[in-house]
Amino acid sequence: MSSTPCVITQPQARQLLAQVDVPQILRKLFHDLAAGLAVQPAQQLVEFPQGAGDFINYLGVLAEDRVYGVKTSPYIVRAEGPLVTAWTLLMSMDSGQPLLLCDAGELTTARTAATTAVAVDALAPAAAQHLAIIGSGPVAQAHLHYVKALREWKSIRLYSPGLAGKSAEDIARLKALDPRLQIVSQLDDALQDADVIMLCTSSAGPVIDPRTLHKPALITSISTNAPRAHEVPPAALKDMQVYCDYRQTTPGSAGEMLIAGERHGWDKAEILGDLPELLSDLAQRPEPGRHVFFRSIGLGLEDIALANALYHLQCAHSIPMEHL
Repeated sequence: MSSTPCVITQPQARQLLAQVDVPQILRKLFHDLAAGLAVQPAQQLVEFPQGAGDFINYLGVLAEDRVYGVKTSPYIVRAEGPLVTAWTLLMSMDSGQPLLLCDAGELTTARTAATTAVAVDALAPAAAQHLAIIGSGPVAQAHLHYVKALREWKSIRLYSPGLAGKSAEDIARLKALDPRLQIVSQLDDALQDADVIMLCTSSAGPVIDPRTLHKPALITSISTNAPRAHEVPPAALKDMQVYCDYRQTTPGSAGEMLIAGERHGWDKAEILGDLPELLSDLAQRPEPGRHVFFRSIGLGLEDIALANALYHLQCAHSIPMEHL
């Protein structure tokens, strides 16, 4: 017998996410992956005809929670600029019925930032004091939210070229995120003495070159929909200690890893560990004195785990929201 899924809109998802411990949900997910209690297939990229864009499907199974799901995210080419949306469908492994349809915009922002935070907690030196954030949009702000309490940061510097045209009110809202936050006008000022550098941009090409930094740092990088997008030069990978969110899928999608393998003699076997291995103490920890690079591409399981949390918070024992 078919059922109508609960529907959660983007504003509702934002409100509900504030009520759950997103990093802890992701930590459990990565433990489940390591224990064989979850399945994470590779991303599925499908191109639209005639260069009209594409869509990516992010799939996953959470066996212990008896759910599976898919996030589908189109990249639609338009004259006024590309349009990117995302929706997550949560399904029951017991009834085979849809449980939830959730606007995945907020889920994507939260899980991207919280995944980085889990990596920073696992990989950054305990004595790390100086944090740099490159980017200023919602994803960058979420990164700050999830990492600000992970170390005793003495300085938090943010650089984004997009801030040049922002109003005084926008700048004030950014500064209000944390009293330690300092907005700087030059990239080099943000990178100076940084122990952790979080790249939180939608750039299709390199944002920084780790080989120009004056001290070893943990550098984290995320994905965007642009083909083979990368925030560091692919050639730099061979000089860094490389980690990722999930070694079974990330090397096949991360732009700098694909290019480094094709042009610079880097091999995915050089990845020292992923989050399931790190959180299960199965991976080699970084050695001091060399840059550490953490790359995440986003896992369908992350969206599904958060969608499942929101489902139980809002929908499992209530009237579906579209009927309220």
